[in-house]
Amino acid sequence: MKAALRSSILVVIAALVASCAPSGPQKSDYLLGYTRNNGPTGKGEHHSAPAIPDDISYWDGEGTTGAPLIRINRAEQKAYFYKGGQLVAVSKISSGNEDHGTPPGRYKITQKDKDHKSSTYGAIKDRATGQMVNDNADIRTPVLPGQIYYPAPMPYFMRFSDGIGMHTGFLPGYAASHGCIRMPDHMARHFFENVELGTPVIVQ
Repeated sequence: MKAALRSSILVVIAALVASCAPSGPQKSDYLLGYTRNNGPTGKGEHHSAPAIPDDISYWDGEGTTGAPLIRINRAEQKAYFYKGGQLVAVSKISSGNEDHGTPPGRYKITQKDKDHKSSTYGAIKDRATGQMVNDNADIRTPVLPGQIYYPAPMPYFMRFSDGIGMHTGFLPGYAASHGCIRMPDHMARHFFENVELGTPVIVQ
């Protein structure tokens, strides 16, 4: 009787411990399967934090002339686009996270690449099944036999510092990138089409 009671107690304790343990990160396609409607797609599980509705971003720069300037406010998670000193657009963004912060300062656009892919970050999938193995990999992450590494796509990339630029990307509603400025696709396209090499970028 005592043995049975002790066994039952151990089972209950084990169940409680298991319920408190971390469930482990979900594997997703949000870096690789990003579509231009601001959501992940592709094989495997989707990111567990879907993009929140965007009632912030707008573009009103058609027909306005003047030198472009971009101001990025990390605290607000917004980017502001000016032409000739006049505000013509505001975009929701996701800047660098705590471990990979976007550095403040004054910069200039040094590269434009509509179909850019990251030279550092990406994800690893199983070659045979297409299932996600590591959704936060980089070029130093070991790729085992039967796996394949995919560099992260960064459409409408506008570089303004070493390894950092603005581009289309997943927006979870907070600072989550490796340092770049992620934007909704339609806003990244507007910014891309209206900047030139040398356009000032101010990060606050």
